[in-house]
Amino acid sequence: MSTRTFRITVRGSFDGLTEEQRAALLADAARHDILKAEFTPEGHLTYDVARPSFTFRFLAEGEAEEDILDATAHAELAAETWLTEHGYGFKRIRSQAQDLTLAPLSKRQRQAAARGDS
Repeated sequence: MSTRTFRITVRGSFDGLTEEQRAALLADAARHDILKAEFTPEGHLTYDVARPSFTFRFLAEGEAEEDILDATAHAELAAETWLTEHGYGFKRIRSQAQDLTLAPLSKRQRQAAARGDS
């Protein structure tokens, strides 16, 4: 059986932040800039201090197509846990997951496959 790679995006909004929490997010904003976004197993948080929304990006693996459901649930729980542990209120959590084994190949990938490159 082959390993499948899943990219999971968990989005939501901060809710009821105090001035101290806003200041902490502002102080740490450079580390969580959207231009530095990446998918990681532990989840990578990005946000824009001008908006109340945030995004976590997770990278997970599974062996069956159905494993994406468990991976998505785990990603949502991990995001909620991180927010709760850091004392940040949140609302409207939603997620989107993609199985990269089912993603269409890019033009360069199709060309490489046609040439027989690995």
